[in-house]
Amino acid sequence: MASSERSALLTYRLCGGSGEEERGRERGRAAATAAAPRKLPTFLGVVVPTLLSMFSVVLFLRLGFVVGHAGLYQALAMFAVAYFIIGMTVLSVCAIATNGALDAGGAYYMISRALGPEFGGSIGIMFFLANVCGSALYVLGLVEALVDSFGIPLGQKVGTGFHVLPQSYWYELLYGTVLLALCLLVCLVGASIYAKATFLIFLIVAGVLGTVLVSFFATRPLGVPIHLPHLNGSKTENGNFTGFSLTTLQDNLGGGYGVDYTTGQRMSFSSVFAVMFNGCTGIMAGSNMSGDLKRPSYSIPRGTISAVLFTYLVYNLLAFLMSATCSRILLQKDYGFLRDISIFPPLVTVGIYAATLSAAMSNLIGASRILYALARDDLFGRALALAKKTSANGNPVMAVILSWLVVQLVLFSGKLNTIAGVVTTFFLLVYATVNLACLALEWASAPNFRPTFRYFTWHTCLLGIAGCCVMMFLISPVSASASLGFLLLLLLALHYLSPSSTWGYISQALIFHQVRKYLLMLDVRKDHVKFWRPQMLLMVQNPRGSARLIDFVNDLKKSGLYVLGHVELQDLDMLPSDPLQPQQDSWLSLVDKLNVKAFVSLTLAPSVRHGVRQLLFTSGLGGMRPNTLVLGFYDDAAPQDGLTQHPAFTSAREEIPLSFPPLRTPAAPKLLSAREYVGIVADALKMLRNVLLARQLESLDKAWELRRAASPPPAIHVWPVNLLRPDSARYADTCSLFLLQMACVLNMARAWRRARLRLFLCVEAGTMPHAQEEKLRQLLKDLRIQAQIQLVPWDTVTRLHWQTCRGPPGGPAGATEEEEETMNFPANATQVSDEYVCAANKLVLEQSPAPVMRFLYLPRPPADTSLYPLYLHQLELLTRGLGPTVLVHGELPDSPRHSPPPPHSGHSSSMNRGVPEPVHLLP
Repeated sequence: MASSERSALLTYRLCGGSGEEERGRERGRAAATAAAPRKLPTFLGVVVPTLLSMFSVVLFLRLGFVVGHAGLYQALAMFAVAYFIIGMTVLSVCAIATNGALDAGGAYYMISRALGPEFGGSIGIMFFLANVCGSALYVLGLVEALVDSFGIPLGQKVGTGFHVLPQSYWYELLYGTVLLALCLLVCLVGASIYAKATFLIFLIVAGVLGTVLVSFFATRPLGVPIHLPHLNGSKTENGNFTGFSLTTLQDNLGGGYGVDYTTGQRMSFSSVFAVMFNGCTGIMAGSNMSGDLKRPSYSIPRGTISAVLFTYLVYNLLAFLMSATCSRILLQKDYGFLRDISIFPPLVTVGIYAATLSAAMSNLIGASRILYALARDDLFGRALALAKKTSANGNPVMAVILSWLVVQLVLFSGKLNTIAGVVTTFFLLVYATVNLACLALEWASAPNFRPTFRYFTWHTCLLGIAGCCVMMFLISPVSASASLGFLLLLLLALHYLSPSSTWGYISQALIFHQVRKYLLMLDVRKDHVKFWRPQMLLMVQNPRGSARLIDFVNDLKKSGLYVLGHVELQDLDMLPSDPLQPQQDSWLSLVDKLNVKAFVSLTLAPSVRHGVRQLLFTSGLGGMRPNTLVLGFYDDAAPQDGLTQHPAFTSAREEIPLSFPPLRTPAAPKLLSAREYVGIVADALKMLRNVLLARQLESLDKAWELRRAASPPPAIHVWPVNLLRPDSARYADTCSLFLLQMACVLNMARAWRRARLRLFLCVEAGTMPHAQEEKLRQLLKDLRIQAQIQLVPWDTVTRLHWQTCRGPPGGPAGATEEEEETMNFPANATQVSDEYVCAANKLVLEQSPAPVMRFLYLPRPPADTSLYPLYLHQLELLTRGLGPTVLVHGELPDSPRHSPPPPHSGHSSSMNRGVPEPVHLLP
């Protein structure tokens, strides 16, 4: 049974470690387990520690206080609310505890391994503070019991008999310090002695509880003198133990909130509940013993539930007995009245001392173990490095000493009731987070979350969270707000400063679950051009030479999908394993360092063209698929290592990812030919993908260009005319509109907002340039694009075209440019001469001042594949020396839902897969 419980293959491990460090820790734990085998059964390991933690101060010193102020009805309601909250939490604890292997660490271990280091570390600190304040609360309760038994009565300077302890704030602080030092000594030297004595303490507490129950029936009615502080002296009031009396019961049914004689503050439902709830905060004692249990998954649910049900019955029974036998004055004014009415008072005194001292030591030990676990997990770095130090036998002595110091500081609060609200707030916050951990595991629907304890649902978790949060703010809105604020600060600090862990992050499971659900809801049949956005697939051969291109496309994606694609030229049949898996982490690290919001998609293929086809077909999921392919330009320029110059790497101390190969030398052969490169463009257009070719982007220093104090401001030049088709210089076709869209999207990016769009309108003599300008201006107004229009005469350029043109310009009469390109009439890019292309290049280059970026029209490749090299050669001539330039081609749609409007409808045709109609170009 134990072996199956520890199996990582059959059950879900909360720690979920996968790294070498985690495996080393697992080997250490296994060795420790072998050296000190688990021994404790359910009763000794879970029931006894839980009962001792819950039967302490509240049972013997504050239960009468609760009934006396709240009355029987409200006291029973308080118990119901408190046990409803802890009942929901117990169900969550049992579910997590029975979900595979559970190592030592209790609530901190469960939360950190379920919710991840941010929540685990922050809640670990809160749980540490809860245990620290709980230890102080029990010490103050023990001081109160000592002073009540052996203190000199107020108003007297010299005591008589056993009443020899002076009473004042500083004396009581001294008594608390001495008792806490005793706890420290036990924790440093004899923690194992305390563990062995737990059962003996339980027998004493059980005997005292039995004596108290018998006393309610056996003790005759009597009066109890009560000495209360009054000004500089004291006054005496008389409380009554009436035995079972219907009159006494009726008097105690309703509430009668008065002033707490220890603090002088008037009580209310919330303040009394805060004190009472400390009697319910021991439910984690069993799970804290998980490292010493024979069968944690078996013992924790049964032992914890049994202990909680037993304490609930005992509290309700004692509340009824007190209401029926004790006057309200006795209950409100004498917190130690159980000793006064007992048939054997010394035994009650011993029981109170044993229970409170045991609880104080238990909380101190628990706090030190949590602090040690936090330090060992390195969540807070050097801040908790001191707490890692242990003694020769493994006792975390420095963690114990640090915990003792914090408890000592809390003792300065002076009174038990003063810190009761703070302790309750901390524990409620921890319980809420335990419920949150179980809720997150349930909502994540992870296949490995299959606890053997099935008596819980997400409804119980949610009710537990709601109950904890409501009572936190009812008890003390200030403490609750401060605790949540402190928790939020810890969360943020750990998120940004703590090292990554191998525990697994529940947030990743929840995100996966929600993303899958929303992807199924993202119906491609409901796509509309009004909500179109670019979804980019950028092909990268080697990131070392493409750092600035990657960053540029990140600005161009406009909150759309962004995928970095890479093709590895290998054959899987000839390899022993997948060569892409080792590269994945390097690519993901690159994405993190460059701070781009991109996915990574790697593939194996016999050629680059086949690999790009694979990625175009398979990248993305559902309604999130790339609609735009981005390629670097194919030229003879020697690649430059952009990572060595990128700010993300020059400012960092860590090295550049070394798994990326060195850049290709100028003399080395390329991985693809010019024909294959143009074939990739043609393939993308056949698949109705838009295509962007980026040239000289590595020379773009975006930070300097866009932030320098320049007048006029930096510009983006847009040439929406097909410069390689001067016989078809239209501005409202699909490709021109898509080019405008891309330039506008770039201008909307935060880093590019200072730039100004300049739109160039090429005009010839004999035309009406002003009419064309007005028409283009109206189009820009309809598209909500702010751009400066500049007229550019190009008669001298087009004259070169007509001189060398073979045959009539254009295709059949009435054919649009898209139809001409699709039919591949002679009027294509290959019919223009190099002289004309160089003149067009000079025309673009002469427009000053020089822009930061240029957008040019990319014509469709010719149908004749033998003309691919000439096509690429003319693109190279057109863009030579222009600096950072993007060639853009937007494709026509092919599906009915994106069909162009009917002829003569007054609208231009729609764009590809989401390339919008002109009036809907921008949202």
